[in-house]
Amino acid sequence: MSSNSAERASDSERGTKTRAVSGKAMLTVVAVFTGISPYVADWNETHVLNPLWPPHAKFHNGQTMAMGTLLALATLYFVWRRRGDTRTNLYAATGFAGLYWVSQAAAILYPGAAYFDRPFDTPDMHVMGLPVQAVIEIVMLGLIAAAVALSRPALPPGRPVLPQGRPVLPQGRPDAG
Repeated sequence: MSSNSAERASDSERGTKTRAVSGKAMLTVVAVFTGISPYVADWNETHVLNPLWPPHAKFHNGQTMAMGTLLALATLYFVWRRRGDTRTNLYAATGFAGLYWVSQAAAILYPGAAYFDRPFDTPDMHVMGLPVQAVIEIVMLGLIAAAVALSRPALPPGRPVLPQGRPVLPQGRPDAG
């Protein structure tokens, strides 16, 4: 291999590592935000401290806040885990990172659900006509998607093929299909 080829390979390797670290940093930001934001948004008079809320509603709000914390911790664990398969760790991290935001996005679909209770539904709670929660969901899910695109380990150029033209499975067995 010529020194030019070695330099290009080294530059490519550095670029891959830089992208992977950038993706991990993005997932870390999502995890920290997921762990903290429910407490910032809900530990106040609109939710947990709202005297009009029945105890069972506060119970479920507590469940949601705790879930955000646990999903954040699971995301951080898999983002920075050094053992195991890189791709599997990435998929686990992005799965945990996305669960909170996908479940929040789906919450509006339940009967009687609203983004805000009437006294708190003010113009400052909307961005470009969207409720602030929807904007945050879009941003968080976008960051997760970008992190996957950056962090995803490169696939090999192609799977080996047997002379009969059937691809070889990772275990070395020909594909039955």
